Amino acid sequence: MGYTTGNGRYANTIPVNLVTGTLSATTSSASIELGDRNHLRLDLVISAATGTSPTLDVAVQSSPDNSTWTTVASFAQQTGAATVHKLFGPIDRFVRVTETIGGTGSPTFTRTITGEAV
Repeated sequence: MGYTTGNGRYANTIPVNLVTGTLSATTSSASIELGDRNHLRLDLVISAATGTSPTLDVAVQSSPDNSTWTTVASFAQQTGAATVHKLFGPIDRFVRVTETIGGTGSPTFTRTITGEAV
């Protein structure tokens, strides 16, 4: 995957699909190896939220060895349906997201986090 930039250079990107589905508990995604790419363009798309005062905090973490994780940055806290686009970087060789859910009344979020590594 990739594209040609305005100045004619080729940008080699790879698709990134970190999570999809309904979240009902705090979790970390599986890690993805990005090789030499050092930035992520991600979309957090929340199609539904349930519960009383639900909150979702999503942090992007990276690691040089797939063992020791450092938080790069986070999306703003979400409380309902939303679409948020954000650029993250620089990142190390491996990447994952941590998702922290809050609220009462059994909160859930139906969401996807996808994008591309550049």
